[in-house]
Amino acid sequence: MRIVTQTQITACPLRSRGKVRDIYEVDDETLLIVTTDRMSAYDVIMGEPIPYKGVILNQITLFWMDKFQNIIPNHLVESDVSRFPASLAPWADELEGRAVLVRKARPLPVECIVRGYLSGSGWKDYQATGKLCGYDLPAGLRESDKLEPAIFTPSTKAELGEHDENISVARAAALLGDEVAEQVQNVSLRIYEAGRAYAAGKGIIVADTKFEFGFINGKLHIIDEVLTPDSSRFWPADKYVPGQGQPSFDKQYLRDWLKRQPWNMQPPAPALPQEIIDNTAARYREAYEILTGKPFSI
Repeated sequence: MRIVTQTQITACPLRSRGKVRDIYEVDDETLLIVTTDRMSAYDVIMGEPIPYKGVILNQITLFWMDKFQNIIPNHLVESDVSRFPASLAPWADELEGRAVLVRKARPLPVECIVRGYLSGSGWKDYQATGKLCGYDLPAGLRESDKLEPAIFTPSTKAELGEHDENISVARAAALLGDEVAEQVQNVSLRIYEAGRAYAAGKGIIVADTKFEFGFINGKLHIIDEVLTPDSSRFWPADKYVPGQGQPSFDKQYLRDWLKRQPWNMQPPAPALPQEIIDNTAARYREAYEILTGKPFSI
């Protein structure tokens, strides 16, 4: 297993290269998704990878998808590289632990975000408007306060290098249709609550997260990543103090360092010191080990 920043798999055509994932078309029904060690923040890809971050993201997603099978089906076909098509064998070392074969889905044109705590852009929105993505909230809430119940706040999907835009539930319904919008809202909240409850038992607060869904043969499936340190805010419960920002097991540590730099949040990103790389990697490993109960080994 090795650090992977970009793949060049010639056995099948490259379909897309995102901020973190390289996606290849295996056949008419199957995709190969490779989660690299690229790191993005503020929609900008950093110049340095976070070692084995892609393996951790992939393994956490596999853990959650298995746990949530009773709630919603997923797009997974195979995660064991030894069972991948023989044509992919020359790349087995770089695919190990970080790649999956999945069924092609028709992805929804929105990201399904659930917020259980007042943080990030939601906190900024509340400070400016007293609302959160169009929802009326009580006056006097503090940064990192818990939201009861959790709130569904969809967003658009931006192109690479662009920023997602928060939209109202009504706007999501206009894009998806009322029935699908209600379905994804309900399942997003259900998965979030199940994940939040499990993580709480492990000492982690899942402050917020985003899900992606798509249709396969007319049925809604969860796709992409699930409750990872890239798609969620994970806070250590024993250090939680409302009224301020929280220490985290996710990329917030890196975001906080970037905010202290003389940088306009446009490419290129500042060079990451080794200490920042090492500490970010350690947070990802810790999240994996706490959630799964397994040591991370390479």
